[in-house]
Amino acid sequence: MAFKSIFYSFLLFVLSLNGCVVVENSYEALPPGIWRGVLQLDPLSFVPPEKAGGSIVSQEGYRKEMPKGSLPFQFEVIYDNEKEFHIELINGSERITVPDIGFGRNIRTAIDTVYIDFPVYDSYIQAQFRENILDGYWVVRYKEDYKIPFVAQYGEPNRYTDQIETPATDLSGKWEVVFSPEEDPYPAIGEFQQTGNKLTGTFLTETGDYRYLEGTIQDDWFSLSVFDGAHAFLFEGKVLSDDQIIGSFRSGKHYQTTWSGSRNPNATLADPDSLTFLKPEAGPFTFSFPDANGQVVSLTDREFDGKYKIVQILGTWCPNCRDETLFLKSYLEEHPQKDLAVIGLAFERYQDPTLARAAIARYQEKLDLPYPVLHAGNSNKEEAALALPMLNHILSFPTLIFLNRTNEVLRIHTGFSGPATSAYADFVADFEAFLDELE
Repeated sequence: MAFKSIFYSFLLFVLSLNGCVVVENSYEALPPGIWRGVLQLDPLSFVPPEKAGGSIVSQEGYRKEMPKGSLPFQFEVIYDNEKEFHIELINGSERITVPDIGFGRNIRTAIDTVYIDFPVYDSYIQAQFRENILDGYWVVRYKEDYKIPFVAQYGEPNRYTDQIETPATDLSGKWEVVFSPEEDPYPAIGEFQQTGNKLTGTFLTETGDYRYLEGTIQDDWFSLSVFDGAHAFLFEGKVLSDDQIIGSFRSGKHYQTTWSGSRNPNATLADPDSLTFLKPEAGPFTFSFPDANGQVVSLTDREFDGKYKIVQILGTWCPNCRDETLFLKSYLEEHPQKDLAVIGLAFERYQDPTLARAAIARYQEKLDLPYPVLHAGNSNKEEAALALPMLNHILSFPTLIFLNRTNEVLRIHTGFSGPATSAYADFVADFEAFLDELE
């Protein structure tokens, strides 16, 4: 409650800078229920809702309905009481609770404004609200001038469309995929579940997965999207045959590439324990980095003496890292008898150490972490590798390094197959069995 009070006090200050005042009756704010949002990754094709006949899409046929670069997602507005509400982002079977909401009226424009904050990922949505439509931007603070047009319409029940074209095939199953095949190819596995025109699933790579994707297949065209406050992923594809597909991938407005896939129920990726390792004659594994308060913490500190340890390489900006962090937190809570210490090493996107440590402090507070997270450096992988020179590289955020009681490396696990993947259950079982064997 104390944090919530501080947050809203700060939010009111921010809104006041924009000439906003607080609306006392929150039922005059966003109506409860399902909303359909769209992030327009191609701003040049963005059509403001007031110029689209009050709709965020045209009605001239499904493929024309979605302008190029349109990333749809859904969220629900839920009132906790008559004066407070939160939203839940919806991606497939996952719902992400977003409690940090502000609502006020801009004095200059006399238009109601909503502010949706994602503090763990250091981003937010700010949008004007009128006639059941939101119109604004998604902004990422740690990227320079990074904002993407956002619109949302109340009462739209479908993420993509209610238009039905008979699917050319059933994409359910496992696909062997190659991203950026003509540039810098990297392997992946597509896992899809299709029911009629509804499509869900994810892509697994050797560095992590693309979390909960949800979409549609119409004839020989399909699309999948996810928005979780951190990443905006849009996958579009075309069915070439029952066993061959091609497509494009976009991450926000800054990255796009192509991919191709072949149906393969036996598709595999490299062993995650084989990708990162100690250099020959690297010497002992050790480090000293500051925590969020600037206090230097070392692996050799007394509090870690004689314990098995897990060193987690992460970034607070990384959803896969968050999934892994929640798993580690849950494991520690469920196994308090384990003589085990977890230490997070965060590589951040802020160059300014003060801003980076503030992001780490928010991360620890929001996730209520029982273990320390240290500021280890910048998220550039080449720079990050300099912080731990005994490793051959840092390939992935996240990476887990398992140490024995004398700080010898027992195992290094690169990447994380999270709860959106079929590999998650195997990871959990293997993790628990490995730690049990250390007793």
